[in-house]
Amino acid sequence: MSALDDLCAEAGLIWRYRDGAGEMQEAPEASREAVLSALGYGNDANALPDDLNRSTSLAIRAHEPKDWGPGAWHLITEAGEEIHGEGPLPPLPVGYHRIHHNGWTVHLLAAPDRLPAPPRRWGLTLPLFALWEGQQAGFGSYAQLGELAEGCAPAGASFIGINPIHAGFPMDPENFSPYAPSHRRRLNALHVETGHVMPESGALIDYAPAIHAKRAALEAAFSAFTNDAGFDAWRAASGTDLERFATHQALSEIHGPYWSTWPEAYQSPDTPEVAAFARAHPQRLRFHAWAQWQAEGQLAQAQARAKAAGMAFGLYLDIAVGTHPHGAETWAERDMFAQGISLGAPPDLLGPAGQRWGLAPLRADMLRATGYAAFAQTLRQQMRFCGLLRIDHILGLERSFWLPDGLPGLYVTMPREELLAVLRIEASHAGAFVIGEDLGTIPEGLRDALAGSGVMGCRVAMFERDWDGTGDFTPPEAYAPEALASWGTHDLPTWQGWRQGRDIDWRAQLGELSDTDAAHALRTQEVRAFDASAGGSDLTALHRFLAQTASALVAVQAEDLAGATEQANLPGTVFEHPNWRRRLPIPLSGLISAASLRETGTIMTQAGRNGS
Repeated sequence: MSALDDLCAEAGLIWRYRDGAGEMQEAPEASREAVLSALGYGNDANALPDDLNRSTSLAIRAHEPKDWGPGAWHLITEAGEEIHGEGPLPPLPVGYHRIHHNGWTVHLLAAPDRLPAPPRRWGLTLPLFALWEGQQAGFGSYAQLGELAEGCAPAGASFIGINPIHAGFPMDPENFSPYAPSHRRRLNALHVETGHVMPESGALIDYAPAIHAKRAALEAAFSAFTNDAGFDAWRAASGTDLERFATHQALSEIHGPYWSTWPEAYQSPDTPEVAAFARAHPQRLRFHAWAQWQAEGQLAQAQARAKAAGMAFGLYLDIAVGTHPHGAETWAERDMFAQGISLGAPPDLLGPAGQRWGLAPLRADMLRATGYAAFAQTLRQQMRFCGLLRIDHILGLERSFWLPDGLPGLYVTMPREELLAVLRIEASHAGAFVIGEDLGTIPEGLRDALAGSGVMGCRVAMFERDWDGTGDFTPPEAYAPEALASWGTHDLPTWQGWRQGRDIDWRAQLGELSDTDAAHALRTQEVRAFDASAGGSDLTALHRFLAQTASALVAVQAEDLAGATEQANLPGTVFEHPNWRRRLPIPLSGLISAASLRETGTIMTQAGRNGS
């Protein structure tokens, strides 16, 4: 091996790999050197700060003693208790503890061995923005989410799942993907219910006027807001993290949505100019803090309504795999992220050119040196409001695909065991269950590791087939028990869209298919094969099939209950397809009263998936 090979191996880079299409790939030296530089190798600007050079993390079993090296140590528990000793560590409760030993600080991640399995239940999934009532206007709200939960609980549903509701970019109405957020620990204020009537825009959301109208409604509601001790206490308790976010949002109103284009003096939260700006604009900071307070309060109320209605889990939230490289999260915590790198995916059968997501990756060395605080806080913020949490692209806990700007990508190994320990700690504290989106090119051993931690996977019926043999669809009894089963996802065609080959039509329209007739002919064969496996061709047959799977959880899509044909998102497109713009074809009240919801509830109950 060369010196470069040795350094790459030391840094955990995987530059020779088999892609999703089964082809061997090798990243060029330029890609490897760029990733090494982003990790601080030979680049002092990206090196670990001096105060973190002798800091690391270790996952340990909670409630069990732990052998330790020779010499005196000083232990500080999560509760603040200080213990001095030598030799083995005492049993520690679930949580985060620190030990100082021989000049090192070690963050101890004391985790339970495994999360408990959930009861056998079912629920609905949908994009929150797609909800509407009365007229097709604005965005679905947190209040409507609570109303939907109350309306679906009598049918036996145990959860309502939605796409990420992280804070986005209201100053850029063209950037509205829920999977490219500005900050994953803050909420999207566009879903706050203000009581104001929004202008009607039809079946597709027109984001520019809709965001303008919503911001005006929020400003009007804030202008009528008087002093509230609860808000003041919440803001004080939220501390520096909230103030930085509010400052970022206020700055973006003046300088634009992306901090990389701001004057240099404002590109870091720690400059005198930023401090002066915050002092000069207290009302703008107060507005953005208030908007977050409203969002958190309304989301918490939606969860309370769901639980009070009898839902076992209530809300099922979703964490995006990454954050925008020039949003509020990276502005506030620049050192936590690799610069000049995008997360993505290698080539596969669905994406022959691979995917560059435009998301900033977290640095494993910074996570380890800081006790995984950023990861833990992101999980904790979501688990405050839900009983189920989906981790988008959980393959990233094993390895992430990094693409330097303008160069091919390669894999970077992640500290799986420590990340899983943090996940178990946070879920244990919150009493939540975790679902990992384990689709795509799955590293060997990852699914076993997830199952060993009690993290459920995803089983998408559209793709569950005997790919190495007959090609037959997997029978219900052969589905993994530790999983959530569904027909599709937000990135895939609806039930009716799949049957009609609407995804094929879209790909043909985009010039991505050489033989559209052959693709439709193959789809016709697939439809017939699934119908034979499900014992029917209607939605009832599909949901009976899903209900009978061995998987603990089943998700049915609201789009299918509402009779929608088009899918929410077409991967690989931005504006060529109306991604993240489609409203449900029926109003909220129509979904709650739909015969398809009642029939699905009966099917699920008969299969032992009651909602109590």
